[in-house]
Amino acid sequence: MFMYKIAVIGDKDSILGFKALGISVFPTADIREASRTIHRLAKDKYAVIFITEQLARELDETIKSYEDSLTPAIILIPNNRGTLGLGMKGVKSSVERAIGADILFGKEGR
Repeated sequence: MFMYKIAVIGDKDSILGFKALGISVFPTADIREASRTIHRLAKDKYAVIFITEQLARELDETIKSYEDSLTPAIILIPNNRGTLGLGMKGVKSSVERAIGADILFGKEGR
């Protein structure tokens, strides 16, 4: 039986708790290392990669290269200091692309 693999990339303090859930953790604050890790995880057949928003904001090109791929799904999460709103912005954009309308926030959320 094949099990999908899940990973999380971000600063050590924000991601170590994911290890208790059986998720592979890759602590880094270095942008180049994070980009290499994303590419390596994609080749290693990881289905989902969580990445902290603080790292992701510097990795736009790397993340966009997987935007139209079935896997890995790259999901932005806040770090232990809070959210930048990038994860929700990405969800909103994906929903709009998929159905052609903003059903999450409407005009009030803009």
